[in-house]
Amino acid sequence: MESNRVDMFLMSNNKFFESYHLMEIRDLLAKADDSKLTNVQIQQYKDPTTVLIVSLLAGTFGIDRFMIGDTGLGIAKLLTCGGLGIWTIIDWFLIMGSTKSKNFEKLVTALNY
Repeated sequence: MESNRVDMFLMSNNKFFESYHLMEIRDLLAKADDSKLTNVQIQQYKDPTTVLIVSLLAGTFGIDRFMIGDTGLGIAKLLTCGGLGIWTIIDWFLIMGSTKSKNFEKLVTALNY
């Protein structure tokens, strides 16, 4: 793939990924052919800031975990009322990183198809 297309993708989507993933994403996209770019661009990446706001407002009910695709953890968080509030507070600090990691996994999966 052309380097300017890779750079444009990274500039427009860097908030969805951890900073240490960006060089790996650049390498993966540079090695991929142009047909994979469409597959990567149509992916709906979750905004970590939005998920953090949902976690602050309704994290006790596990909605934040359901949003990023952790259904099992969402059910556990719902049934335990956010781990009696402790898990909810911990997620306020971890949910953005979890969201970015899930976005990276989604990108790698899209590149493999």
